Amino acid sequence: MKPLTESKSTSTNLKEILKSYPLTSFFVMAYLFSWTVLIPFILSQWNIIPKTKIFDVFFTLNAFVGPMVAAYIMIWTLEGKEAWKVFRKGIWKFKVGLKWYFFALIVIPTVIYLGFVIFNGGIPTFNGLTTQFYATYPIYLVIVFFGGGPFPEEIGWRGFALPRMQSKFGALKATLLLGILWAIWHLPHFLTAAQRGGPGSNISLLYYNLPIFIVLCLATSIILTWVFNSKQGNLFIVMLVHASLNMFGLIQPYLTNPALKETDLPVSLGLGLCALIILIFTNGNLGYKQSSPEVELGN
Repeated sequence: MKPLTESKSTSTNLKEILKSYPLTSFFVMAYLFSWTVLIPFILSQWNIIPKTKIFDVFFTLNAFVGPMVAAYIMIWTLEGKEAWKVFRKGIWKFKVGLKWYFFALIVIPTVIYLGFVIFNGGIPTFNGLTTQFYATYPIYLVIVFFGGGPFPEEIGWRGFALPRMQSKFGALKATLLLGILWAIWHLPHFLTAAQRGGPGSNISLLYYNLPIFIVLCLATSIILTWVFNSKQGNLFIVMLVHASLNMFGLIQPYLTNPALKETDLPVSLGLGLCALIILIFTNGNLGYKQSSPEVELGN
């Protein structure tokens, strides 16, 4: 058994590391926690352990125990318990204006649909979409918001990391770097059906699907950074935009053109056009205004 003084010394040293390298520490924890909890899900996908629905919970948990828990640890360590309480309450700021709800719920699906129109060379058709699906759309949206990634992920990516990265690198560089790091965080997903991987998949995942997915993450990051900066760091609307984007994944299987189901290229195309427009109209600064006074945020 280790002496109490040695345990305290180890804890103190760990805190000093976290404080000295907050961004590096956050991303290391986000990756480590998420990738570890995904192992049972990946093993079940490859039939190394029984493939049962119970292992699907580990896929949902990977966003919660990764970026969200990492953000919780870092905020608590850097600023204390009360800072986390303030941060948590700040998530639920619903008064963002109707135009932002319109952007999240109408514009985002529209630009994604435009990407499918362009990729398809005309209006795509759907098979099996019923009025029941549209009637239950709000319910699905809530489920995706909390369980599909937007809520736990954005606490970490845009809640903790982005403000510190923007202060260090500026808006555009921070956004592109975060987009790449976000894409890397998803790498284990390519071993599963979530990114068209798993048994029967081939090397095209790496030379075709992965580059397209990276472009998708970069375009999405530009859009989310602009929303975040435009609403003075409002995480709720960022999460809602993220959820609205993810919702198209529920509609994509109903497309009659098989080519539209097998790639993220149409989504990347639509969101890429939206991101390009944002870059042009914001002169590349994505609505960022340097906070004052300057805070030393570390690496």
